[in-house]
Amino acid sequence: MNRKTPLFRAIGLMSGTSMDGVDIAFIETDGEGAVRFGPTGFQPYDDADRALLRAALAEAAGLEARERRPGAVAAAEEMVTRRHGEAVQRFLLEKGLGPGDIDLIGFHGQTVLHRPQQRLTIQIGDGAALARHLGAPVVYDFRAADVAAGGQGAPVVPVYHRALVEAAAMPQPVALLNLGGVANVTYVDGASDPIACDTGPGNALIDDLMHARIGEALDRHGLTAACGRVDEDALSALLDDPFFAAPPPKSLDRNAFSRAPVDKLSLEDAAATLTAFTAASVAKLLPHLPRPPALLVVCGGGARNPILLRELTQRLPCRVTTADKVGWSGDAMEAQAFAYLAVRAKRGLPLTFPSTTGVLQPISGGVLAKP
Repeated sequence: MNRKTPLFRAIGLMSGTSMDGVDIAFIETDGEGAVRFGPTGFQPYDDADRALLRAALAEAAGLEARERRPGAVAAAEEMVTRRHGEAVQRFLLEKGLGPGDIDLIGFHGQTVLHRPQQRLTIQIGDGAALARHLGAPVVYDFRAADVAAGGQGAPVVPVYHRALVEAAAMPQPVALLNLGGVANVTYVDGASDPIACDTGPGNALIDDLMHARIGEALDRHGLTAACGRVDEDALSALLDDPFFAAPPPKSLDRNAFSRAPVDKLSLEDAAATLTAFTAASVAKLLPHLPRPPALLVVCGGGARNPILLRELTQRLPCRVTTADKVGWSGDAMEAQAFAYLAVRAKRGLPLTFPSTTGVLQPISGGVLAKP
């Protein structure tokens, strides 16, 4: 690390494909090897917010231009921007911080469409409006430059994962599994660039099942899946997708997979089968890695699901643990990552690599909005 490089005080904001709310995290970092953890927070979306986001997802499915904001998409963008501004203001007040204590904000926004094969990715959220509202510089639109250059645009957090693994001096190879709406893995082994890709569904199919059948946002703690049995025929049908045979890098839209194979199952059996599908999808990736990881560290909302963790433990040949158990914040990791990526973007450092998104060469990204 160049010790002359200053540490930036950065806030990261993340609203993932699970659509549960806004994660917020404060770190101090140079965007390279120095990362000092600060406080974290969370602001949930309410039922109306989630309903609007679901409407925006449905409407966005027909978009062919990333600047378009029809109906529900425009309304959701305004809501997402407002909720993030409220989250930051509440966070600063609760933690005794002021706008002058923040050098930079990393704002991911909400993904409503991701089709890199069409060079199209859309994250709603008005970064310029957020910067004006908060009186602080905001880096946003992290994925677009990579997609425009021919990359998958996802995942973008592996460079932060690598910094965590190196700082912890873990025996390698290590894999980090983020279980949001979509699941993605970062594989770190030595000095080479990390390998990364989406692995399949994370929580999205399970969340959608619970919402469709009983109006619940998620299978909390896997209690519904725990009462069911995995239907092996349905699981086989779910895994019969060419995505799983493709090597990394590769990425997915939130709605890439259908729940149709479990439609005729009871709620409990359907939840158990979709939970097994998420874990089995991760297992499908391992043959594509240079060598099996010695350790898989799970973060994201799925790390709070003991049934999903049990499925991973049973289906993977390596030791499985959670981010919290190794001293990281499993809930806030992605928010921390976007604070870190904002600093890298400001410094012009690469965010994505050929081995993480398939882009031809390491590339920076993000758009800086000043207040």
